[in-house]
Order: sequence, then C-alpha cells, then structure tokens
Amino acid sequence: MTEPTLTRTEPVAPPAPDERSAPSTRRVELRRAAELVALVGLVVTQPLLDVLGRSPDFFLFHRAGSGDVLALVALVAVVPGLAVVLLGAATRLAGARVRAGAHTVLVGLLLAGLAVQVGRQVTALRGVPLVVVAVLAGAAGAVAHRRWSLPGRVLRVAAVGPVVFVGLFLFASPASAVVLPRAHEGAAGVAGPGSHPPVVMIVLDELPLVSLLGPDGRIDAARYPNFAELAGGSTWYRNATGVSGWTPYALPAMLTGRYPSTPAAPHYSQYPDNLFTALGGLYDIRAQESITRLCPPSRCDQPVAPEQGLGVLVRESGALLGRIAAPVDSRVDPQESYREQTAAEVGLDAAEPVPADPKFRWDSLNDNQPARFTAFLAGLRPSDRPTLHFLHLLMPHAPWVYLPSGARYDAPDDLPNDGAGWAELARARHLAQLRYTDRLVGETLRTLRASSLYDRSLVVLTADHGVSFAPDWQGRGMGAITHAPGEVAWVPLFVKEPGQHAGRVDDRNWEHVDLLPTIADEVHVRVPWRLDGRSAQQPPRERAEKFFYDQPGERVVLPGGVPARPAPPVPHPLVGTTVGEKPSGGTASVAHLGAFDHVDAGAGELPALVWGTVPGQVPDGTLLAVAVNGRIGAVVPVVHPDRGGRRFAAFLPDDRLFRAGANRLDIYRVGSGGDLRRLTLS
Repeated sequence: MTEPTLTRTEPVAPPAPDERSAPSTRRVELRRAAELVALVGLVVTQPLLDVLGRSPDFFLFHRAGSGDVLALVALVAVVPGLAVVLLGAATRLAGARVRAGAHTVLVGLLLAGLAVQVGRQVTALRGVPLVVVAVLAGAAGAVAHRRWSLPGRVLRVAAVGPVVFVGLFLFASPASAVVLPRAHEGAAGVAGPGSHPPVVMIVLDELPLVSLLGPDGRIDAARYPNFAELAGGSTWYRNATGVSGWTPYALPAMLTGRYPSTPAAPHYSQYPDNLFTALGGLYDIRAQESITRLCPPSRCDQPVAPEQGLGVLVRESGALLGRIAAPVDSRVDPQESYREQTAAEVGLDAAEPVPADPKFRWDSLNDNQPARFTAFLAGLRPSDRPTLHFLHLLMPHAPWVYLPSGARYDAPDDLPNDGAGWAELARARHLAQLRYTDRLVGETLRTLRASSLYDRSLVVLTADHGVSFAPDWQGRGMGAITHAPGEVAWVPLFVKEPGQHAGRVDDRNWEHVDLLPTIADEVHVRVPWRLDGRSAQQPPRERAEKFFYDQPGERVVLPGGVPARPAPPVPHPLVGTTVGEKPSGGTASVAHLGAFDHVDAGAGELPALVWGTVPGQVPDGTLLAVAVNGRIGAVVPVVHPDRGGRRFAAFLPDDRLFRAGANRLDIYRVGSGGDLRRLTLS
C-alpha cells in the first residue's frame, strides 16, 4: 500500500496594496470631492455671484479694481469648496467606514442648506419650521445618495457648476463691465453761441418729494428751511419724476437723456455718451460719484472714496451670504453696505466753519458730514474755465444714522422696515436724516454765495428716486411702485438759472430724461446723440402719464399729477409730557442700556434709538412709553414676534431730551386707560 503524499501549502499573505487598488481609492476620493464641489457651488458660489453680478454698483461704490473683483470671485469659487473637501478628506484618518459616513453627512448638510434657500423662494415657511423641513430634506437626500448611484452621478456632472457660474459673472452679468471694461470714448458736445456758465449739480438719493411737503403742498420751510430757500429762488418742477427706483438705472438715464433699455452697469464703458463727455470738451469736470462710474478717467478723477480694497469686499460679501442662507426673510441687498465715510474718518479738514445756528448744539457738523460732500464743498471755487461741479450724495439714503442736529446714533442691522410699527419707525428715521440733509443743502448755498458762484451758476438739485414707507409696501420694488407711486417716482427738482432770483413753480410733466437736454440748452452745448427727453426750453410733452422702469426695457405707465403728502402720524398725547413716580409692573430688555450712563454731548453721538424685547406673554400692539430724564420722547407698539423675539424700537430724534453724563431711561407699559406701569430694565 502506497503512503499518501502530503503536499505542504505555504500560508497565503493578504494582498498588499498594488498599483491597481491605489487608483481605485483615488477615483473614489475624486468622485467625493466632485460631489462636494458641486453642492458648495449651488449653496454658496451661484447665489452669491448671482446677487453680486446683478449689483455692479456694489463694486463701484467700494471703488474695486479689476484685480480686487477677480480675487473676490476666485475666493468665492474656490475657498468654500476646497475647505469642505479638505474637511471630508481629513476623516480618512479614522478609517474607510468613518470616511464614508462623514461624506454622507456633509452631503446631507449641504443639501439642507440648499433646501433652505429653495424653500424660502417657493414656500411660505420661515424660521424653525423651514429649518426642520430643510434638515429632513437634507437627510432624505443623503440617504438617497448613499443607496443609489444616480444622485452621485448627477452631482459629479454638476461639479463644473462653479466654473460656469464664474464665467457667467465675468462675461454675461451687468458687473462684467467693472471687471472687463470696454472702449469708452464718448461723444463730445458741440459748443454753440452764448455763455457757458458754471454748473453745480447735486443728486440726492432715496428722497421722495412728499417727504419735503408741508400741509399746504409747498416745501415745509419750518422743517427744511434750506430746501425752501432754494425753491424760493429757482424753478421748482413740482411734477418731476425719476425713471427708475434703482440708482444703477435711474442715474444713467438722467445723465444720458435715454430711458433704461438694458441692465448694464452704471459705468462709462456701458454709457460712453453722457453729461460728462458732452461737457468735457468745453468744461472742467469735478465729479463726486457714489455708486456709479459714469465719468471716464480721462475726464475726471474721484479722490474721495469709501472703505475699499479686497478686505471690505470679502467682509461685505460674507454678510451678504449670511442673509442669502438665512431661514428668514432678509433684504438681500448689497446697498446695505453703502455707508458714506465721514470727513473725520478720512482725515479731511472742515471745508466751512460751523454755521451760526442756535439750534445746532454740536461743534462737529463737519466731522459728521460725509467726506464726499466735504470734498465737493472744497471744490466750489471760481475757475478761469467753465466748470461742472457734480455730486451724487447717498443722503438721505439708508442707513439712517443722523439726527436733525447732525448727531449720530447707533442702530441694529436687523430692524425690519415694513410691517406693523416698523414702517412708521423707518419713515421717522428717514425724515430725521432728511432734516440733516437740509443742513448740508444750507452749507452748499452758503459756500456758493461766499465764493460768488451762486448768482452766475446754473444750480440743479434733485434726487434719482424716492422710496415708499407705506405699510405693507415699503421700498422701491414693483409692489411699492404699484401701490405708492407718489413716494417712489416723484422727486424734488430745483433748477436755478444764472441770474435768477425769483422762484416759480412749473407743473409740466417732467421726467428725468429731460435733465440732460435742459442743462445742454442752458449752457449752450448741442448734444450729438438722440435723446428721449426734452428740454424745459421746449413746449411740455402732451401726455400726462409717466414712464417708469422697475427693470430696463420694461416700461410701467403711471398716472400723472403731483402727489399729495401722506397723512402724518398723530403724535400720542403722552409724547412730551413729564412722568413722575409710577408703580412697577413688568420687565424689558434694552440692547444698549449702558449707553445712557455716559452720554458725551461733545462727541456728537446720542443713544437716540432704543430697542429691545419684552416677555413673550405681552400682547401684540401693547404700547410702551419711552422716557429720558423723566420726559416721554416716544410711544411705540410691541410688534409681532420675529427671529429677534417680541421686539420694540423707539426713536428719540429730539436731542434736547439728553444731557451730558448719566441719563435716566425709563420704559412704561401704557394701560388701556392711559395708566403707566414702569418696567424693570435689564
């Protein structure tokens, strides 16, 4: 019998990673990275570049150069996606199972963020309910991504999205003109026979005509003495309207004489033929623009600028992204960053001494006023050549930070401007800043007279558009245009001809495309391009209707006629009264209570806006009386709760309520019979 032969088997070692498994791992990681890049592009890159691409004025206001804009776009397109990809890749250190789970979690979170943005657009959900629905949607999407291959394939195809979004921004958006400006050789006007007087043109911003009117339909001289003075020596075109509620469309229409036709950037490369080029061959140009750049560099330099550079672009873009991604309604508006720097902030010397005004308590008007205005005043000097002095000033445009006296006050960024109580507060703050703007107009008139320019100059003062404070229709969008056109479209317009001393009112149907032809006729220059407007030296247009544009090329026809002033709110009878000791009854939280302990009158800053919250059980509409040093300055309602809680805000524009040093703030709950109960403040 033959013995069986035993064969010795060597143990088989586990296969070492070879050159076939490494590429497989890399492919998986690349796929995961592509999926994350796609989602970040949809959540961050696309919405942010979309808003900024439609807002070239954001870059123009901050005087951003092409390099700054390109750097910002690169950061937006690359950094968020790269950060998320690196975060996911770092989980490889914990093993394959953890890595796969982490990737699924990141996909779910990004899908939830996308669901918040989509849900805000297509549903009525807001706040916590929207977050809950978005989290559920993100979780469902993550499960689908984990179980099936199709979602991942779709995402990997969508990874080209950031490149597409950047391309649309650079080559197809209105902001592309800021990054890639084209030729800008505008047509020069032809000088005709006659004199060529100096031109002083001031364009204010967000100023409805009705804000200036008194009960008799004329300029309220008690509140706005300097506007009234200008009206008394010029032609007041009382039926004047802007052509759009948005400066990037309204101002080019004013300076080109053409209705808005395309959504182009307010940039000289897009509007090569405008007032500056028409007068530039004959006139020296001293221009201070704010959120436009219509004057080409060959015609003028604009040395005074707001905070600028890549740092401020990144900061403001980050704040904008926060509003885009929030689960609550928020004004996604880059214009919220348009705050004019003061003269003190940019180190400018005072252009004029403080006016001898006994009502003016502060010695710092020239410190408080915007630096752009200070530089404009400094340039109002006679010249051997005809000169155009141009100023676009973001006043009384929000943010509202000035009291009538010129003192500044702080305010939170998240106060609504519409809804119960909020629209009235917004109008009150607007009117206070308008009274401060009236002081700036007075400084202009004094400077012109002191320099002997006033009598021989063509002086034009107007605004590019208004704004509605009508409850439920606040702002300048189509809803406001439809329901409150008198506040959005009608603006003040005063034209003082050289040598004019007597005022008159002209109620012709003026539209702001008439401004350029009127100026050209007054200074005897022929404009060499076709105009939609007509000069005031021509017969008035026959139609009474107004042409207005919420969007370029989309004409809205408004009925004509000078609007009436909205009925002012009736002050509560408690306002202005003195309060003695009252029983306690309730609590309230005040955001900046400590500001009342150390009021520095000489610094020109006051805690004139009081805001905070009350307990949730306080009913909507409950009235609160706010007193400083024993005198009630405002009575305001408690409004419906929002993300800030059950809030209230009271505006105290009368600086006589305050004193230097410690001030006492009291808030009282007003009962149905008028009785007061003092709230304990914290």
